[in-house]
Amino acid sequence: MSESLEPCGRLSSLKEQVEKKLCEVLDRAGTKGWRRLGEIVGSDRRFKVSPDDLEMCSLKVLHPDGSPSRTLLRLMGERGCTRGHLMDYLQTLGNAEALQCLKAPALQVLIQPQSVALVCGHNVRLSCHAVGQLPVQYQWFKSREEVPNGSTPDLVIAQVDVKDAGFYVCRVNCGDSFEFSQWAQVDVLDASTPCGQSSEGRLKVAVQPQSQRLHAGQTLRLECGAVGRPIPCYRWHRNGAPVANATRRKLTIPHVTQDHQGRYCCEISGGGERTWSNEVEIVIAPKMLVQISGAMECSEDDVYAIGGGSTDFLLNSIPEQLYATDKVALLIGNLTYQNHLQLKAPMVDVYDLTNVLRQLNFKVVSLLDLTESEMRNAVDEFLLLLHRGVYGLLYYAGHGYENYGNSFMVPVDAPNPYRSANCLCVQSILKLMQEKETGLNVFLLDMCRKRNIHDESTPSIVLRVTANIVFGYATCQDAEAFELSSSGFTNGVFVKFLKKRLLDDEKITVVLDRVAEDMGQFDATKGKQALEIRSSLSERRALNDPVQPGTADQVHSRQWAKAHELPETMILDFECGAQIKLGFAAEFSNVLVIYTHIIKKPAELSSCQGHVTDFPQELDVDPKEMNRDTPEETGIYLLSSSLPQHCLYTRLSSLQKLREELVFTVCLRGTYAAMDDDDAVCWTKKVNIGKPLIARLDLHEAMRRISCLQTCTMPHSPGQSPAPQNCLHPPGQDQSLLSPQRHHLNVGAAAADGDVEHGHNEVACSSSIPIEASDDMDELQTAFINSLQLQQQ
Repeated sequence: MSESLEPCGRLSSLKEQVEKKLCEVLDRAGTKGWRRLGEIVGSDRRFKVSPDDLEMCSLKVLHPDGSPSRTLLRLMGERGCTRGHLMDYLQTLGNAEALQCLKAPALQVLIQPQSVALVCGHNVRLSCHAVGQLPVQYQWFKSREEVPNGSTPDLVIAQVDVKDAGFYVCRVNCGDSFEFSQWAQVDVLDASTPCGQSSEGRLKVAVQPQSQRLHAGQTLRLECGAVGRPIPCYRWHRNGAPVANATRRKLTIPHVTQDHQGRYCCEISGGGERTWSNEVEIVIAPKMLVQISGAMECSEDDVYAIGGGSTDFLLNSIPEQLYATDKVALLIGNLTYQNHLQLKAPMVDVYDLTNVLRQLNFKVVSLLDLTESEMRNAVDEFLLLLHRGVYGLLYYAGHGYENYGNSFMVPVDAPNPYRSANCLCVQSILKLMQEKETGLNVFLLDMCRKRNIHDESTPSIVLRVTANIVFGYATCQDAEAFELSSSGFTNGVFVKFLKKRLLDDEKITVVLDRVAEDMGQFDATKGKQALEIRSSLSERRALNDPVQPGTADQVHSRQWAKAHELPETMILDFECGAQIKLGFAAEFSNVLVIYTHIIKKPAELSSCQGHVTDFPQELDVDPKEMNRDTPEETGIYLLSSSLPQHCLYTRLSSLQKLREELVFTVCLRGTYAAMDDDDAVCWTKKVNIGKPLIARLDLHEAMRRISCLQTCTMPHSPGQSPAPQNCLHPPGQDQSLLSPQRHHLNVGAAAADGDVEHGHNEVACSSSIPIEASDDMDELQTAFINSLQLQQQ
């Protein structure tokens, strides 16, 4: 094995992570840093690095993201310097830490296992090969369980069965070092007709969809499957057009209508090949009532209604379809507290629930880090949307407490210690929700319910007995709500299981009961956290009930929906002939991502770059976290995979604080061929994108309405804000949050003292296992690591 990484390779081929680490070391190394390295290189006649070049490198510190070392390395690369040369220079420099950056790791996985789809009865082989400085050992896992006799580089499963389907990963050990392979999915098809094993790179359909005749309101289920390596991708089509979000082997459409009728087929691709399933006919018959006069024999289950000497019954006993006149949701996640323990899970929880609820056709507003006044105004806006037949869902994650049966949500600007006057009373909000004639109200609280010894107030709130209210606590009385602490981003315990169940075609209380059962089987918090549900739901209301617009306030509903609409993409033309594309993405309703990309560069410009600047003071954007080369560098983690590449990214949070229209500057910095970089020319354009996302609702205003004051005189009702406003701006996320760590499990450690200010306690759990971009693998990593630690105990 070579000691270094391709010593003859050019410096320009250094991996980004290697270059970044090396530059960090050289930038802070003082007498053994980049300047001394440049002097050593300058003494070598092959690579002409002059004092003027070093002076030019030193000026890079004036730029927010400038690095003298990076400039020097790229200059050396342009003049033919290789990795081998650089290692010699670093040896002469005597900087062992910098030299180590170029050394090969102690353990490298060279061959990764590949996902495969095959038919029952065939053999499958998964391969993983690694090299290290010491003998290498292997151990295969299926999900969280060790595979018996799986301690060889090749895992062979003879005559696979459906039970062998799942996700596999290999752990490779070399002395004290270990690495995990990529996850590989084995998809086993239970085909009713024989199918020869597909050769590498060849697709063959093994499971065909079947034609069906359904009645309106039933569930359509179609399935197809193909064998091949790599595992095939699927895209369902109806009448020749792609079906939205239908990219799995199985297509499920609950509550079908006649609009779903048509001819369906599935496009299957993989390994550069493409094929199609059979086209099948789906017929949707309308819900039919047959009226019979006179006597008739029928079972009791067939009777639909009896009256007036005639009998009406519904074919196939299809129940009456319930529906919503609108669906709206408010999700609040408080994590960056000014005076209390900061949390991590609320950001991930709100992000994941937003995506799930949008699949259920909810108009979702998702907000992070709200002050007391902002929380009250957001709840007030939400209450305006609750009318006859509307489905409303309010979710809160953050610090909280419960005194004398009343629960309180803690804003990010709450003092230490806080009392009821600084918080939002849950029962006050619930009372206002009950006064609406909604089809369904769901209020979910993901917070602690411990006693607050600093608050002795005993408010008396009488809640009426009304229908269609579902009230869920993530934990029981006088207990904590836990979040999984790790080096990356993971859900809290409640949402970890909730997001798996919300799409189920079941009554909402049944869904929550199943979530409670799932949480009860979770070893990490068993006996420490249990879901509590209170409900007055008399009908079979489900979150996936269809929407039939009614008499709801459409004006406020449209305004609510626009609180997550993005500004349109812009193409900016500059006098020099260059063009910049200005794009936008929403991580949350109050977090906007701006990205810039040069789409046209005049030939006379040797280089040009576009960036954004001059944002309003209330957004308080740190210049060092703007215009970064990767989304992660500016704190964009959850949305990074869906953003376009090769751009500069800027993340603007706390948009609810924006008082005026958002106006900022787009700068184009270019150099001509005969100019030095320091003589670059700048062109600027002012851009006005109005009030983006949640800024349209003006949540920054102190007290805009008196509706809540008239109906609830408590000092902590939604419409009142006794505490002054303080601006809050989340700090930038550390890139190290995504770095691999060794596994550990510390269940309940943060909850030992029972401090009410620790509203979301932590269950530690770190991971270095890579996860493929598949919805099926979302929770595999956390569960896998937890099980490894439990096996070791």
